[in-house]
Amino acid sequence: MPRVANIEDLRRLARRRLPRFLFDFVEGGADDEVTVRANREAFARYMFRARALVDVGTRDVSTTLLGQRLALPVILGPVGLAGLLAPRGELLVAQAAARKGTISTLSTMSVCTIEEVAAAAPAPQWFQLYIWKDRGITGSLVERARAAGYSALCLTVDVPDMGNRERDVRNGFVVPPRLTVANALDLLMHLGWALRMTRSPRATFGNFEDSKALTRRDAVSVAAYTSRQFDPSVTWSDLEWLRGLWPGPLVLKGITRAEDARRAVEHGVQAIVVSNHGGRQLDGLPAALDVLPEIVDAVGGKAEIILDGGVRRGSDVVKAIALGARACMIGRPFLYGLAAAGEAGVELVLELFRKEIDRTLTLLGCPRLELLEPSYLRGPGSQSFVQVLSLEGKQDKPW
Repeated sequence: MPRVANIEDLRRLARRRLPRFLFDFVEGGADDEVTVRANREAFARYMFRARALVDVGTRDVSTTLLGQRLALPVILGPVGLAGLLAPRGELLVAQAAARKGTISTLSTMSVCTIEEVAAAAPAPQWFQLYIWKDRGITGSLVERARAAGYSALCLTVDVPDMGNRERDVRNGFVVPPRLTVANALDLLMHLGWALRMTRSPRATFGNFEDSKALTRRDAVSVAAYTSRQFDPSVTWSDLEWLRGLWPGPLVLKGITRAEDARRAVEHGVQAIVVSNHGGRQLDGLPAALDVLPEIVDAVGGKAEIILDGGVRRGSDVVKAIALGARACMIGRPFLYGLAAAGEAGVELVLELFRKEIDRTLTLLGCPRLELLEPSYLRGPGSQSFVQVLSLEGKQDKPW
């Protein structure tokens, strides 16, 4: 593998190694992808305020999340169909996370099954869930996750229906992927991926192959069944129902409003993922980082806060923690690593984040994550920051 200095290098490698339809599936967002861009741009609006002459000879980049000590404040989020990027991709992701001392979150829409991934790597692992129209299937997934030993349940609440991902529409992306006239040349140019994927036992949603609700269990039928299960009628009362099925920690993913965060705490949620689904659902939502402070204030320490959206560097993680997050969740970055170099690529992603977090703390004059707070940042609300922005647009200044 060529030398890799950052996540963007892995992104470029992934783009070369994946067929276009699959890279676009990873990269794309909803509609005009305004929110995708906003997630990244938000981090650039916050600058650091470094402290001088602070002893940073020893740094600590570890944290705790739901009582679990993590080697770094970065966890791997739930991403559907990761097993299409590399054979048995979800297993590789879970194993890489375990080796680097952090958490991976298995998607309901995974290629590998709940049981396969749990057996492949030690705890802690989280399982991501949707409350679907078929509550029997939903309950069965919860029971399987509990029996397999997942330490927390991560309920995604921002998918009452699938977002309009126009890249996928243009590419004719379906599950399982099909050879068409339109993508034939693309696949021929990526034979390495195609040959690797011949070693994969399946190319569909593995958790539903044995569902009793299916009359046919071929990949096309499984995909069609799951696409019909997203339920726009889910309410807070369904969260109460879920609480009766799951005795362990409950994480709510997809919160962007302070009042929803307060209500989640009232329903006994232990952690909240501030997330706009990486810009893949409702386009036009604000950047996750922009709404983070108000949600931190609304929760008042009664639940742990995780920031998800646009995180590409360790410095991004440090900014989010300074604004009140306990950790950050990543999706696209570890998928780039998985596509570029399999399990080793995912480990490299986590190591890049660890090194960048450590270096940022050193240069910032902050020896431990737990000492981070807003005074380490100069943000959009700062008068001097606004003055700098106003000067940038003036061409007649004698710089």
